[in-house]
Amino acid sequence: MPRILTAWGRRGWRAGSLGLWLAAFAAAASAQAPAPSPGPAATPIAFTAAWDQLLRRSDRLAAARAATDSEDLRASGLAGLGGPVVSLSGAAYAYNANLDVNLDPVNQRIAQLEQRLPIPLQNLPIPVAVPQFPSRYTYNRHDSGTTASIGAVWPIYAGGMADAVRGMQEARASESRADADKATHELATLLVQRYFGAQLAARAASLREAALQTIALHDASAQKMLDAGVIARVDRLQARSALEEARRNAMKARDDAELAATALTRTIKSDTPVVPSNPLFVLSAPIEPLPHFLSAALQRHPGLAKVAAKKSEAERLHAAGEASRKPQVFAFGQRELKSGNADWVAGIGVRYTLWDSVDRHKLSAATLQQIEQAERTDAQARADISLLVERHWLAVEQARRQFMAMAPGAELADEVLRLREAGLREGTSTMLDLIDARTNVTKVATERAQAANDYVNALAALLEACGLSEEFAGYMARADIRLE
Repeated sequence: MPRILTAWGRRGWRAGSLGLWLAAFAAAASAQAPAPSPGPAATPIAFTAAWDQLLRRSDRLAAARAATDSEDLRASGLAGLGGPVVSLSGAAYAYNANLDVNLDPVNQRIAQLEQRLPIPLQNLPIPVAVPQFPSRYTYNRHDSGTTASIGAVWPIYAGGMADAVRGMQEARASESRADADKATHELATLLVQRYFGAQLAARAASLREAALQTIALHDASAQKMLDAGVIARVDRLQARSALEEARRNAMKARDDAELAATALTRTIKSDTPVVPSNPLFVLSAPIEPLPHFLSAALQRHPGLAKVAAKKSEAERLHAAGEASRKPQVFAFGQRELKSGNADWVAGIGVRYTLWDSVDRHKLSAATLQQIEQAERTDAQARADISLLVERHWLAVEQARRQFMAMAPGAELADEVLRLREAGLREGTSTMLDLIDARTNVTKVATERAQAANDYVNALAALLEACGLSEEFAGYMARADIRLE
């Protein structure tokens, strides 16, 4: 902040100069900074309402729910795998068959028989002609009809293949649910960042606007003093420079607030612009101890659930490979659907693979390695998650302590402002001292709001790491410090 009215220094005011300044400041009180152009009306929205709307309208959550529903339906569809299969088959047919027959051997055989007779047939009192067939004859057969049959196959023993397939699908459904839970927790943290980020930006814009109003009054007063010959021109230019800087800062803060509000509106897919109604908050007392969150994280973190699902898939895949190496026993039957003497067949079959070009021993060893991979991943994930939870827990506590440590500074800044206002009335302080005091109050208020925002974001990250994002609203309700 440029030093203004240095001609008066710290020695206090002369009686005539004090009266002149008070008159100038009173005249400048009506010179307000230009207000920002009004934008579209925004609707205040509570955090819980924003969360409910995000759950309903998020495309990411809808996609995750669709994937989970798909896997659940597939698991339900495979629930009866390994049971009997009954099929009905039918056909309508027509055919035309031609068969060419060579009759020359028959004619030759007849001639040989005639030669063996005692009296040739032609020498009989009544001659008899020897029959002769054509050398070739084509036989034609054609017909049409229908046929229908019912058949059944019932696997009696398949080495546990059906159980392995069902278990694999259930593991995939569990993995899909873990992915959906992870997406939900991540969106909850994103909403906290966007919601309270918009609140912080609006608060910063309000503070910048108040600073602009104050400096505008100061600028108008400086002009009155320059006209009265009380201050030098360089002091007047310093006041104008401070006003321009405050105007730029206020404009940037308003733009940041509008951008943050737009991000919040688009995050929850609202049809109309929204602004947050819940203020930034801090719990003055420490939250639950670290072991509470570590225990919750090791039970509820979606990443651990996904690793467990991967391990279950590997185990079921190994079981399926082992089942394919065992004999299969099944019953079967089929009957023609017609009255009278219908054809039918029934029996029990056994199938056992003696040799296969696929090396099933190596495939079995590969699935065992997948199981070990899942176990190692689970151990590493537990260590990483524990470290992540501890880091976020410390961040929450650090933000809380930092915010609480700012309370005496805020009280001191308010007290200094009060004394500067009184000193200005009594002539023991300069206008620059008052502006510095007001600027310091704004600075301390902004820093406290930023610390509260850091606390809120650290709390949301901690709850996400523990799989407890749904408890954020409860902490917000418990807060005993709110930056209204």
